[in-house]
Amino acid sequence: MRKKKQVNRLISSVIFSLVALSALSQAASNGRPTLIVGITIDQLRSDYLQLLQSHFGENGFKRLMRDGVYIENAVFRIADANKITSTALLYSGAFPNVTGITGEKTYDKTANKASDIFNDPKYIGNTTDETYSPMALKVSTLSDELRMDNNGIGCVYAIAPDPQQALIMAGHAANGAFWINSETGKWASTTFYKEFPSAVMLRNLNHPLSSRIDTLHWTPAISVNDYPDIPLHRTLFPFKYSFTGTGKYEQFKSSPLVNEEVTSLAVDCINDLKLGKRAAVDMLNVAYTAAPYPYAEDADRRIELQDEYIRLDKELARLFATIDSTVGKNAFIFVTSTGYFDSTFATEPRFNIPTGEFSSKKAVSLLNMYLMAIYGNGNWVSGYFNEQIYLNDKLAKEKNIPIEELRAKSGEFLRRMSGVNEAYTFDEILNNPVGENLECLHRSVYNETAGDIYLEIAPGWTVVDDLHSQNPQSKQIRNNAVNTPIFILSPDVEPQKISTPIDATLLAPTVARLLRIRSPNAARRMPLAL
Repeated sequence: MRKKKQVNRLISSVIFSLVALSALSQAASNGRPTLIVGITIDQLRSDYLQLLQSHFGENGFKRLMRDGVYIENAVFRIADANKITSTALLYSGAFPNVTGITGEKTYDKTANKASDIFNDPKYIGNTTDETYSPMALKVSTLSDELRMDNNGIGCVYAIAPDPQQALIMAGHAANGAFWINSETGKWASTTFYKEFPSAVMLRNLNHPLSSRIDTLHWTPAISVNDYPDIPLHRTLFPFKYSFTGTGKYEQFKSSPLVNEEVTSLAVDCINDLKLGKRAAVDMLNVAYTAAPYPYAEDADRRIELQDEYIRLDKELARLFATIDSTVGKNAFIFVTSTGYFDSTFATEPRFNIPTGEFSSKKAVSLLNMYLMAIYGNGNWVSGYFNEQIYLNDKLAKEKNIPIEELRAKSGEFLRRMSGVNEAYTFDEILNNPVGENLECLHRSVYNETAGDIYLEIAPGWTVVDDLHSQNPQSKQIRNNAVNTPIFILSPDVEPQKISTPIDATLLAPTVARLLRIRSPNAARRMPLAL
């Protein structure tokens, strides 16, 4: 009986191997890549790629610009670009009003608090207390479509410093998504996904960040006088950053040193999991950062930013070298920025730029008093979050006041408030999106989580969210007109540079067409003809 079982296992193994070889041979004969690598770089700028070319090696950014399709200016066309919203847009080919991903956090006006948009208590974490799943993302992604095209045989993984970005890049159908836990420094995941590979476990065991974090320092990678376009005072005081205190892992994750950790795990996964060398098309999605360092000591952060690019160029070259040595020309790579939206440092008062301070607490209080004067006593304003006003629709219903009327009255009042350029009601955004601003808002608002009034604060003004927190968060409003790139690198695509602005939602359908898979289910735009 035992011999019979052994023979059956052997026959099954041989059959599976033959099927695998047949599938791999078919993929190769069809000219289809065996490994897809998606790279998302937070706030990557085209102008810094041009500025620093002489400091790059031949096999990182230069390779992308030389051998790939170089889209110089990807346009996102949404009201509030951020790392999470932009990544969802890129991987789905759809705007936030369809994907449901409007930001890093979502506001629950019943509980009167904001939480991570991917928070999901139904799933526990691996090596973390965080509870996440990708189910807040309401549409399919490139990762999902590739996995379904392979009938679940191919593997899809995502690696990122940030958990929510990892979830978006992995999608719903992936094998696993991994991120750095901000409390322990360990690579973590969620039980939503079925796999926690040995490559990740061994990284935590043999190279734990916790054993190195206190000795890591970020200093200039080259001589401080070799950075171009740096003011004199910055060359006299080179930077040195250490990662200490309770927020040390968050500090580290915002620095370019985190890119080295991401590359190391990506290399381990490619090698240990034999990605691109199996019986189906595999996908590895990787997230890096090129965002301005929020913990910088000087408001002029050009030297730190340039150093990030120089270091990131080496990490790209290291990742590309691993891909070349394992699958060679059977790789398809796309690299994209999340757009540029930094507003970490406020303009110093000594420069006399017109400014002011918008207090969420004051705005809510004044609006509530105004509505009480019209409609009687009550808490007419139920909340505020991210320049959105939430009205008490339950109270309006009890007093037989149409919510549309309450929104209109609130908008009229808020428009007269100092620092408010415009106050758009949900009805205007949903039903009559005329004009560039309203069109952007229409694409950015998800009905189920939308506020009643959206405030447009004047550029230069500082928004202080002092309504719910003892430690108020503040940000200065600034519109950033900065070119951000997309690259596509494939042996089957001729190198070219595209300087005309390209809608960022075109990435997903374009990649899908080149891979000969279905576009994500909400991607309406036709792909680029490359």
